[in-house]
This record gives sequence, C-alpha cells and structure tokens, in this order.
Amino acid sequence: MTTILLSIKTNFVEKILAGEKLFEFRKRVPDRHVDKIIIYSSSPVCAVVGEAEVAEILSDTPINIWNTTKNQSGIDAKFFFDYFDDRSVTYAYKLKNVKKYTRPKKLDDFGIKYAP
Repeated sequence: MTTILLSIKTNFVEKILAGEKLFEFRKRVPDRHVDKIIIYSSSPVCAVVGEAEVAEILSDTPINIWNTTKNQSGIDAKFFFDYFDDRSVTYAYKLKNVKKYTRPKKLDDFGIKYAP
C-alpha cells in the first residue's frame, strides 16, 4: 500500500472533510500507484487533519476531467481552467473513505521533518 502526503489549501480541505469535494486535482502524480492520501492543511492551519483512500486516479485532458468531475469537484470552472491553463493532461484523485482526525497531528507524528 502506497501512502502519500498532500499539502492542500485549507478551504479545499474543509470541503473534502465535509464531503463536498470528492476529487483532488493535480498537475502531476507519482509514478507509483497511490492507495492513500494523508491530508496536510496548509497555512494557516499547518497540520495533518485527516486521510482518504484513493478510489482511482483519473488522467485526461482538462475539459474531459472537468466534465467528469465538475459536480463533485468542490471548485468552480474558472478556478479549474485557470489552474490547468498550460496543461494538456490533468489528474484527479477520486477520494473515498475520508477520515477527519479528532485532533490535528504534527508532521513529526509521521516522522516528517519538513513542511510540504
């Protein structure tokens, strides 16, 4: 099982934890298959707040990814297309079994000595 740590903007983390955002979009993904994501909420929270399993990783053109994910993306079309403006390929992690930690954790709790 491969687990990765993703730094995600706080407003998007809130939507993921509330179940409003079922996809996390990326310009790149690791070469290896990812099974689980540890969710690091970026500034001002700066803590690990939860985790999610990866149901699948979508890879396609921005327009096709948007058409597939828009109803559960947690973002608007302008933000999406601005973010992927220079890309011919877009990636989306489809999240499942999202778990919010009772208390946020420090990166040290995971043996990580740097901020993502």
